[in-house]
Amino acid sequence: MPPSSPALSALSAAAERNKQPILETLRGFLPDQGRALEIASGTGQHVAWFAQHLPGWTWLPTDLRDTYFADIEAHIQVLFQASVAEGLRGRVEAPRLLDVQQEPWPLQDARFDLIYCANMLHIAPWACCGALMRGAARHLAPGGRLVTYGPYLEDETPTADSNLAFDASLRARNPDWGLRRREDVAEAAQAAGLRLAARHTLPANNLLLVWQIG
Repeated sequence: MPPSSPALSALSAAAERNKQPILETLRGFLPDQGRALEIASGTGQHVAWFAQHLPGWTWLPTDLRDTYFADIEAHIQVLFQASVAEGLRGRVEAPRLLDVQQEPWPLQDARFDLIYCANMLHIAPWACCGALMRGAARHLAPGGRLVTYGPYLEDETPTADSNLAFDASLRARNPDWGLRRREDVAEAAQAAGLRLAARHTLPANNLLLVWQIG
């Protein structure tokens, strides 16, 4: 009998909806191969999907806590069973703890062609933005990119009602949370030596922002 699939105790509906649009956007500018670091991996749905569909890339998932590590492993194991012939097993390292505010990050001198961070900035203290940018600047390989994804406020773009309501709900839950102004994020990036290289509009009023050194 074939082995049973591991149980998935956590599944993000939003991650299921946005993983394909994000993948299609990444395919538009990433090279065929590289090494990626994922910040705030959560349930692991993104890293599992990207590893399956970007065969030339290897991934290191990380998170502030190990709460979802079993789910990350489970998502990967599900894909291992479906995609052994594609060699997926060697594409994702075991998840590791990483607090972006710990400086330096516990990665020694590792360099990455992509550092990917989705839906973290609005559910973390503002200080995490600058810490993310500084850490990315230290660990990006030459020509590498930092990608941030999520909802943002923008000075010259009207904010969707759904994002305004989401922002209010976040701030009610935690005054340190809330949607970030893209312009403020760009200032934090500039202070770390990064610049905004591309802005992509994705479904559900989200943005995928690409940052590079220089």
